[in-house]
Amino acid sequence: MVLAPYGILQSLVRERDLARALAAARRALVPGGLLGIDLVPDVPRWKEYRDRVQLRGRLRGRQVTLVESVRQDRTRRLTTFEQRYQERRGGRTVEHRFALMFRTLPMPLMVARLERAGFVIEARLGDYRGGAWTAGADTWLLLARRAR
Repeated sequence: MVLAPYGILQSLVRERDLARALAAARRALVPGGLLGIDLVPDVPRWKEYRDRVQLRGRLRGRQVTLVESVRQDRTRRLTTFEQRYQERRGGRTVEHRFALMFRTLPMPLMVARLERAGFVIEARLGDYRGGAWTAGADTWLLLARRAR
């Protein structure tokens, strides 16, 4: 079995990188081996916002603030999350920055990529309990077997 959890395949923002990752997964599996994929659902539908305070409070004597922005490039199906974690103690502020970009394919396109890479789709799930997949599901899970 090969697992790709937490939307990791969506961090591959170029088509050739996704194709290479799926080819590597196929090579790692014996015929009939299982590939499990966990996808972040339909990120391009998420709303854009800038500099939204997501968290504010005190931690170990410091004032902490988490500020987040989300940008979309709908043409390329890219979503960029930018986070700034600020720690203030007295008059000094330290800021840590983090950015993460996703490329989200709708379920039919991801299925097509898997089939092109030599997999047969076994299940499309909408939750971790085996519930049916829908476009509005909170979680998108795919189970695919390496073709023989």
